[in-house]
Amino acid sequence: MIKHEGKENYTALRDVLSRKAKKIFSFSGWKAAPVTQEEFWALKDIDFDIESGDRVGIIGRNGAGKSTLLKILSRITEPTNGSIKIKGRIASLLEVGTGFHPELSGRENIFLNGAILGMSRNEIKKHFDAIVDFAEVEKFLDTPVKRYSSGMYVRLAFAVAAHLEPEILIVDEVLAVGDAQFQKKCLGKMEDVSKNDGRTILFVSHNMGVVSQLCTSAILLNKGTIDFNGTVSSVVDKYLRNQSYTNEYIHNKEAIGVKPNYIESIKIKNETGDYVSSFSFDQHIIIEFICQIKNYTPDLLIGIGMQDKTNSRVFTVVKGIDYFIDTKSNFLRGELKLPSSLFAPNVYSFVFAIWTKMGVIHDVAENVCVISIHDNGTSLAAFEGADYGSVIINPIWKSC
Repeated sequence: MIKHEGKENYTALRDVLSRKAKKIFSFSGWKAAPVTQEEFWALKDIDFDIESGDRVGIIGRNGAGKSTLLKILSRITEPTNGSIKIKGRIASLLEVGTGFHPELSGRENIFLNGAILGMSRNEIKKHFDAIVDFAEVEKFLDTPVKRYSSGMYVRLAFAVAAHLEPEILIVDEVLAVGDAQFQKKCLGKMEDVSKNDGRTILFVSHNMGVVSQLCTSAILLNKGTIDFNGTVSSVVDKYLRNQSYTNEYIHNKEAIGVKPNYIESIKIKNETGDYVSSFSFDQHIIIEFICQIKNYTPDLLIGIGMQDKTNSRVFTVVKGIDYFIDTKSNFLRGELKLPSSLFAPNVYSFVFAIWTKMGVIHDVAENVCVISIHDNGTSLAAFEGADYGSVIINPIWKSC
């Protein structure tokens, strides 16, 4: 529980000026707002079990309580109510430089962190070279860490946490500070210590591809409570379904007017028939469309294009209207099924048009039906969000 109060814990210049202003306004007849206190539960009624060797992703929107949960599990923050039971040594990496003393050198902080974890000096020496090699800070090993960049901080902090053999490793989104190459290196190390050494990992991230690649189960937090707890694929899917996009288009007759030939509606769904706006990389995307064709001519075409968030065209497909329509009903209903495991994780929209082979446009709907595609554990998961194109191909490699 966190309390919001009007009382400051320290005095800054702005606070002094604010108090002076309040006195002036109070003297002239203005009254300052009364000091109020509000109780805000960052976490409430949280209850779950994690077994030894589990790799658990903690996901949710900003403010859901993810970092607070990790701080409680790391015994940094005391819970207001309830209790936690932990068996094993914990190493946590919750923010840049966690557990580091800024005046001490990198070398000294390695031994300090090892001692905090309850390790002997000989145990720390055993892993010392591996830590330095992994962190890539050998040249700055005897430099006070207060002079390290944020990236160097993270590299050394993660290397210490991962190599000093804790039974439980807790990692927050702090890895986002590092470069993509180091993030991939960290993910590989976490997979290694979990799968080969049987250690437990709790991992918070907004990168669903990394969560899907690393974790075997996940917990979805929402406003301080557990919204869903299960396999990583089911939890990630539920989380992304809640990221709402407008995944349908309905012809607005009042604003656009009624045309002889027009697109009446467009909807996006998955293979199970659910109308959704979020898809995993390995899911098919089905576009369902309805058109009214009252002025039929044999050369009418329907075109569908996908574009990325910069409005660059990814693809365009064209089909003759007569493939779908019964010329006597003036009605067109069709579907387009897009292949899975092709479009790179990103946000996309569509453009639809009815026109003739001569280029006469009858109706067009642009930037409609926004969807997101998320990585579910491909080799590029660690780079999700980077610009690596609009499609992911599966080439045939050969060593020559």
